[in-house]
Amino acid sequence: MSTPLSPQPSVGQTVSHESAELHVTGAAHYTDDLVGRTTNVLHAWPVQAPHAHARVTALATDPALRVPGVVRVLTGADVPGANDSGVREDEPLFPDEVMYHGHAVCWVLGETLEAARLGAEAVEVTYASLPSVITLTEAIEQESFQGSQRTVSRGDVVAGLERAAHRFSGEFEFGGQEHFYLETQAALASVDEAGQVFVQSSTQHPTETQEIVAHVLGLRSHEVTVQCLRMGGGFGGKEMQPHGLAAVAALGAVLTGRPVRVRLNRTQDMTMTGKRHPFHASWEVGFDQEGHLEALRTTLTSDGGWSLDLSEAVLGRALCHVDNAYYVPDAEFHGRIAQTHKTSQTAFRGFGGPQGMLVLEDILGRCAPALGLDPTELRRRNLYQPGQSTPYGQPVRHAERLEAVLEEVTTRADLTTRHTEIAAFNAAHPHRKRGIACTPVKFGISFNFTAFNQAGALVHVYKDGSVLINHGGTEMGQGLHTKMRQVAATALGLPLSGIRLAPTRTDKVPNTSATAASSGSDLNGGAVKDACEQIRGRLAVVAAERLGTSSAEVQFVEGSVLGAGQALPWSELVREAYLARVQLFAAGYYRTEGLHWDGVRMQGEPFKYFAYGAAVSEVEVDGFTGAYTFLRTDIVHDVGDSLSPLVDIGQIEGGFVQGVGWLTLEDLRWDTSDGEGRGRVSTPSASTYKLPSFSEMPRELTVHLLEHATEDGAVYGSKAVGEPPLMLAFSVREALRQAVAAFGPAGHVVELACPSTPEAVFWAVEAARAGAPGNTREYADQLAVSAPTAASVVTDEVAQAGAWSSGATGSQDSVLEPVVVLGAGDNRLQDAEPAPSADSGRPGPVGDVD
Repeated sequence: MSTPLSPQPSVGQTVSHESAELHVTGAAHYTDDLVGRTTNVLHAWPVQAPHAHARVTALATDPALRVPGVVRVLTGADVPGANDSGVREDEPLFPDEVMYHGHAVCWVLGETLEAARLGAEAVEVTYASLPSVITLTEAIEQESFQGSQRTVSRGDVVAGLERAAHRFSGEFEFGGQEHFYLETQAALASVDEAGQVFVQSSTQHPTETQEIVAHVLGLRSHEVTVQCLRMGGGFGGKEMQPHGLAAVAALGAVLTGRPVRVRLNRTQDMTMTGKRHPFHASWEVGFDQEGHLEALRTTLTSDGGWSLDLSEAVLGRALCHVDNAYYVPDAEFHGRIAQTHKTSQTAFRGFGGPQGMLVLEDILGRCAPALGLDPTELRRRNLYQPGQSTPYGQPVRHAERLEAVLEEVTTRADLTTRHTEIAAFNAAHPHRKRGIACTPVKFGISFNFTAFNQAGALVHVYKDGSVLINHGGTEMGQGLHTKMRQVAATALGLPLSGIRLAPTRTDKVPNTSATAASSGSDLNGGAVKDACEQIRGRLAVVAAERLGTSSAEVQFVEGSVLGAGQALPWSELVREAYLARVQLFAAGYYRTEGLHWDGVRMQGEPFKYFAYGAAVSEVEVDGFTGAYTFLRTDIVHDVGDSLSPLVDIGQIEGGFVQGVGWLTLEDLRWDTSDGEGRGRVSTPSASTYKLPSFSEMPRELTVHLLEHATEDGAVYGSKAVGEPPLMLAFSVREALRQAVAAFGPAGHVVELACPSTPEAVFWAVEAARAGAPGNTREYADQLAVSAPTAASVVTDEVAQAGAWSSGATGSQDSVLEPVVVLGAGDNRLQDAEPAPSADSGRPGPVGDVD
């Protein structure tokens, strides 16, 4: 990893995506496009159960076989291996017990897709309905949990809360997110004359798809090959979810001897596949007199859906990111996974990190007015400093970059001037208000599961000097292949045109890790670089003999080999090396060093490094409707020494907008009634599920890459960029909070539902206008109280008026001293019961949050 950059390196250059022209012309091939190039294909259609939870008591497939064009119906009886498509043996491929509305109980194969659909309608299934758990609230009440419960802790949280000058507690529940990749789940399987199974799959994890297919078929891994040509988006939704679908296609191909295609339509994809985990958090936090965090205790409950999938790993990363960019001296973060009768929730960009970080960001946004501090100043005061460590014991390297990105983004955004301008605007507009907010991001890079932090590559140099690369990463539009070409071109000293990349295949690079955790470039780039350096080292010896110099003096520059004042064309050197019987191919390998993690104790150093960033966003809210406009966002993000700046900026912009969708627009709904549709996804299409569009983009969006940010030990000093930018969207939600607060009295505390849809913003505006500390009493369906502390007191008069007590309200020097629980249940805004006046002589309310 020590080879210096070529004099004219390809890395760091602005180049377009390697498939950009194919994308925009429609010439790029995806998995399902291969069906048209394959003959005699059968099409699969699922028989989906209309119950959230039920037992299959009878299954009659003969009526389907009488439908013209139907060839076969696949059931559990057809499985030669294990009837399970998960890695925890809790996901039967053909279930006897239906675990969510839309669960596929069998699959029909037809000559055409329409024949398969009609055949599926003809299958007769009898169900015995069973009790179901749909919401997180129901799961918590019924103690419906699955998997392991984990805790991240440091110090003495009880003592920390007791010494805090200000204590607050509350609850917060927020929703999941649909992946809505443009290309839905797809697989195409075939069997050759030797019985070798070949699966084309839209998968982020080809090796695991290979293993599950082999598991279902009763084969060994070397009898199954999986290829991923490219994906039309993944976002984590194709890390685990493709395996069962590929297994169905492979099973059909083995049983019929014909290629079998499985491709979900949009409704099927949204009703059958997992989503980002919704979360519930209960918390108690303490601050000192200056607004520094003293202690935080929280319990996170994720909605895992019907099976574990990746929920334990998602929860683990959530617990490791509750702190976000802030030092918490005494911490106790508990985590558990609810089991509900919904789709099995899975990986999604950020992998639990966004959910964990959102909890503390919401706490700071809600508590800042109560502390009499500007929210940005409160965040700044609590940033990690050099020498400090996370609650799980990892030193925060380059912590000074947090202050640097925050300072640079506030300067670039001209935050101080705009605060003044916004105050003037708000004073002049009673029914429209603007808000602005600045939030930082600290995100750990590496898989929490240490074994996944390895990668391989295979690099071929042909006799004419052309280069072909195979590596274990998959391309889903994020530009991984583009970066790998740049890494190889730089390591070999070649122009980019001399490098070609082959599709990802398990028979070329085995035992690959998922392209996930933002680690694709780090891991695969390290492996590609290693392979190229092996070849370059061999060629340098040949060149040294030819040029009459030492191999250390040989340089490879843009297709020329230089040494001793002479130049040799790359292709000529390669030909000479071949004739000298020098190996012109190499298998590269990379493993991330320095990682250690105890997943039971939740202590160690699971991350190679942290990626940092910060954003300033401004919004405008209409007080009559709650509708809002995103006016401007400024971003400064740390990508180290960028491998490919254009690709990285695109990832930052895309991640940010996807985060805005999760936090403000994308409202997943399930039918929670007791009727026949209970458990059904109520938002199964683009007509009912709101996605970000051009109209939701900020009118002004600027992205700046942090300079002088080389990351030692990473490929060419770069940093990951896939997931961290998503959390920059916290700035938009916090800006909405500030705009809503402007409709109320100075110092008003805003509790904002998430996603913060226009409807949610409207109710928050109504509460602000009423001057309530949460919602107005007619909307508050729960009352929340907390035990008083000596340092946290409000007067009876202020409490009865439903307002916050403050000296010089809204100033940074004033200190509010409330005893309050902020939000509960569905995150509607809550009134707080008053604590006793210092002179009242009567006891205050005692009890925990409901």
